[in-house]
Amino acid sequence: MEKIYYSISEVAEMFQINQSNLRFWEKEFKQLKPRRNEKGTRFYSKDDLQLIKQIVFLVNDQKLTLEGVRKKLSDKKDVVAKQQEIKERLTTVREELKSMIALIDKK
Repeated sequence: MEKIYYSISEVAEMFQINQSNLRFWEKEFKQLKPRRNEKGTRFYSKDDLQLIKQIVFLVNDQKLTLEGVRKKLSDKKDVVAKQQEIKERLTTVREELKSMIALIDKK
């Protein structure tokens, strides 16, 4: 069964970033609005995870500043999603090819 909401620690671990980055990004990106309970604990939805994935992609892979990320997300969100998807697919293919090469080398 797949979860509907994720805690800040789960999201930070998922994307290998600090929890403080997530809290900071909430202030920087108005689109990122995790739900909060009465105590103020954050809960991230699938949409939040998708946005965080795009931010991480733009910061780490595209080497954009936060201002650049903000502009890219507001202007070309669909393009960013497609670029990110292509990168993920290519990474998967690369890993599969590495596994095949390793199997061939063992023989």
